[in-house]
Amino acid sequence: MLVTIIDYGLGNLGSIKNMLKKIGATSQITNEINLISRADKIILPGVGSFDYGMSKLKELNLVDILTKKAMSDKIPILGICLGAQLMTRNSSEGTLPGLSWFDADTVPFSFENDINSLTIPHMGWNTVKKNKDTDIMFEMYEDPKFYFVHSYHLKADKSEDVMLYTKYGYEFASALEKNNILGVQFHPEKSHKFGMSLLNNFITRY
Repeated sequence: MLVTIIDYGLGNLGSIKNMLKKIGATSQITNEINLISRADKIILPGVGSFDYGMSKLKELNLVDILTKKAMSDKIPILGICLGAQLMTRNSSEGTLPGLSWFDADTVPFSFENDINSLTIPHMGWNTVKKNKDTDIMFEMYEDPKFYFVHSYHLKADKSEDVMLYTKYGYEFASALEKNNILGVQFHPEKSHKFGMSLLNNFITRY
């Protein structure tokens, strides 16, 4: 099993590859369409702004092949942080349309009515709460927590698409799942044993 990590100039690619190596998974980092077309599993990482991420995918002609793999071939694909946001329809951060794989949008944190307003970005370790049983959290350690760095978050139309919730001022969807497509707002590659367990579940159970 070869895991393909998409290189479009954004994301902690080396950290993801190293984490996969620790769990015994072989991976490649690439933006070559011919290699992506043969992928068994895909990870779409990302850090930075929504429009820049979409423009880089378009510049590298990756939108069509990724959409084919996700929507037609239905291979397991995991979005991380910005990668998960790009799977939504759009972001309040920019003007470009997203991949629209999820019936969801990417919206900013808003604490305007909170006297004790929290800082943005949401940065650091935070716990997650399961919204439904999902293989990505199979035999997860107790009190799972993951590392977050983000100013925008996922907002799904349907609660059944939400895997995990996290509270930062209010509860927001920190992970989505729709058939073979998964997106997590946090960084499993920076989340030690919790992230290792999550990535291992993605490799072995999807």
